[in-house]
Amino acid sequence: MNLVTPDSGLLFWMVLIFGIVLAILWKFGFPMITGMVEKRTAHIDESLRLAREAEERMKGIAGEQKKLIEETQLQQSQMLKEAASTRDAIIAQAREEAREQANLMIEKAKVEIEAEKESAMRDIRKDVALLSVQVAEKILRDRLAPEQKQAEYLDKLIEEIKEENKQ
Repeated sequence: MNLVTPDSGLLFWMVLIFGIVLAILWKFGFPMITGMVEKRTAHIDESLRLAREAEERMKGIAGEQKKLIEETQLQQSQMLKEAASTRDAIIAQAREEAREQANLMIEKAKVEIEAEKESAMRDIRKDVALLSVQVAEKILRDRLAPEQKQAEYLDKLIEEIKEENKQ
């Protein structure tokens, strides 16, 4: 197959496919594209018209603007004075609330720390008791392995209990 001179069958199918694609685009694609272009043109024209109207209104507003600026400057100075006093009051109130919140948080933290401390102490006591029982168990196993030693140990315990009861 030569790339410079295509085969007549290939040329036929290429023309046919191109015709089908062109027909589909002509039927569906181009109307959408031209419609979008027309909408965009209408939008731009409307925006230009509105801009011209706004420019004309701006020319009329310039005189009113000067008067409003003077009035606004007077009001601004009054508002700034009021805002400064309000700001100071709000800052003072916020500081007081922050102090209260901090104190509450500190108290809550102290309570939580105390609870954690108690919990830790319970855990430590539990662990110590468990270790004590395990150590005692190992010691007793070692000491009480022969039956004679068991009997002697029981007699010794009974005597200790009797002495405790006498006192």
